[in-house]
Amino acid sequence: MRVLLAGATGLVGSQVLQRLLADARCTAVVAPVRRPLPLQHPRLSAPLLDFDALPLQAPWWQVDAAICTLGSTLKQAGSRQAFARIDHGYPLVIARAVKMHGCTVFALNSAMGANPRSAFFYNRVKGELERDLRALGFASLALVRPGLIGGARSEPRPGEQAAARVLGALGPVLPRAWRINPAGCIAAALVEAALAPAPGVRVIGSAQLA
Repeated sequence: MRVLLAGATGLVGSQVLQRLLADARCTAVVAPVRRPLPLQHPRLSAPLLDFDALPLQAPWWQVDAAICTLGSTLKQAGSRQAFARIDHGYPLVIARAVKMHGCTVFALNSAMGANPRSAFFYNRVKGELERDLRALGFASLALVRPGLIGGARSEPRPGEQAAARVLGALGPVLPRAWRINPAGCIAAALVEAALAPAPGVRVIGSAQLA
């Protein structure tokens, strides 16, 4: 299968990329990025682009499956408007582009608590994206909803680090849904959803990623 990966430079996305390139079921990976990837591979294409001006007619949108791991935080984005653009706008444009070029499989790294009617802005944006992706009518749509993601980020998030220390200490007594979800487990779920797609919409919760 030929797979498009959006978000290849992030914590989860980088692990998705490694898994795709190591999987014999994946014949090619297209990873559009804003800055050059440090990795080179004969089956990897990484077009440099501006996510605010995506080339919607580019031939590399023609893939069998797409995985989206794009995501930010309110602090990193700088405003609610910028956060919504990164976590809702970009993924939805990408989903529409691959769908328009014949892609039938989409896997999203979403978040626990995603709900378009949530009182919390973060969860509401994630839920609105899930709702809009469902409306596109992919033959297979996987919504992966991790809780706190475990792993070393290139850009530290102090709040996540503090929460990770608490959850790490309490892990053995916490319900599975509230434990830290290792980035590798999330990446594995996304890759499997793309390369072995199940028909319809499937929600993969945090308890399945612990």
